[in-house]
Amino acid sequence: MHVAPVGGTAVQDHVALAEIELCGDLIIAASAAHEDRLSLESIDEVLKVAEERARPRGTGD
Repeated sequence: MHVAPVGGTAVQDHVALAEIELCGDLIIAASAAHEDRLSLESIDEVLKVAEERARPRGTGD
């Protein structure tokens, strides 16, 4: 069995990490919801869609 060396070799995929964080936010919101499913409006709110659309182009993180 081959094991990756420890220290300094980890690669971070910032897009993947952001997607994982968004999925976690959705899971938390779904678990706290009183209804069976999150509405599309609730999903947009959790994902901050309105804020993203309002941000001028070229100012992304």
